[in-house]
Amino acid sequence: MEVTRKSKTIELMNYITVNPHADPHTREDTANFKEVLPEVCRAVQEADFISIDGEFTGVFVCHSMNFLLLQFGLCTFRYDQNQSTYVTKAFNFYIFPKPFSRTSPDIKFICQSSSIDFLVSQGFDFNKVFRSGIPYLTQEEESQLREQYEERRSQINGVGPSLYTLTSGTSGCNVPEDQREFIRSVEQKVEALLKNSDQTLDLEPCTGFQRKLIYQTLNSKYSSKGLHVETLETEKKERFIQISKVDEEERRRREQQKQQREQVCVQSCDLWMSDVMKSLHRLILLQEELNDAVGFSRVIRAISKSGKLVVGHNMLLDVMHTIHQFCGPLPEELDDFKEVAMSVFPRRSSATHHWLNCTNS
Repeated sequence: MEVTRKSKTIELMNYITVNPHADPHTREDTANFKEVLPEVCRAVQEADFISIDGEFTGVFVCHSMNFLLLQFGLCTFRYDQNQSTYVTKAFNFYIFPKPFSRTSPDIKFICQSSSIDFLVSQGFDFNKVFRSGIPYLTQEEESQLREQYEERRSQINGVGPSLYTLTSGTSGCNVPEDQREFIRSVEQKVEALLKNSDQTLDLEPCTGFQRKLIYQTLNSKYSSKGLHVETLETEKKERFIQISKVDEEERRRREQQKQQREQVCVQSCDLWMSDVMKSLHRLILLQEELNDAVGFSRVIRAISKSGKLVVGHNMLLDVMHTIHQFCGPLPEELDDFKEVAMSVFPRRSSATHHWLNCTNS
């Protein structure tokens, strides 16, 4: 229910500003954030409007973005028609940008003594902030870390034997429809290699799955052509396949090497599978850590996505810090800031603004 009458607005504004120190039982940190996040998202979706308030390490305007938002207060309001009253749900979040890996952002911030003194006088728990504060990432920071994660996953998908001599007796392989054009281009390059005087062919870097298809296709169609296939890495750590022509003597030598490798194949495969499983386990843990690192940003995204009216008292600093810490850098131009603020909080209002409107009316 959206409040439209000025008298009703003034009455509500006396109550909607969140007091982050009101109830210690509503304070969320890393210990219970995962558990409470679904409840927070439901409360946001069901709300008629939302109130926010923040606590900072300083408020001096000239350096305001160098201060840190340490605690975020959120209160949702839903109008109960039967009771003719508003049902509220209040949450307070301890927030701290603890790096979850060596590649994640390492935030620097400053403090203002008067602000710290005020927080201490109100019983603010700094130990809990620094020890158990909920982390967060901007969308750009999350994208960069997920790209690194995908690179590591691709490397693991591409691990395995890097040397391969084509031998007869292997059946053909089924190539997925979306990869057929890619395999046809590889076959054309191999045909050209067999007809010209070149001794080697370097294919473009590709995925582990595509390399597997290349190995199977070449072994199926060119096993009698005296070709040797090897997986190499570029300077950028991108894996590619090199195909070489080999004569009969070289073929026999490599066949002997192949037989020697087969003698220890079982042991090597066991060790390889063990390494792969360990790597996959590390990847699973890394993905969980990355999801945890996004942390409190999920709450801001839920509020933004809901499109609900967001209200507060003197909200400018709250809005600026929320955008700066959880969304991205603040624009330098006012018009650009307004556009960004509207995209994060499509509907927002400050208590001071309502009081001024009512005084002037």
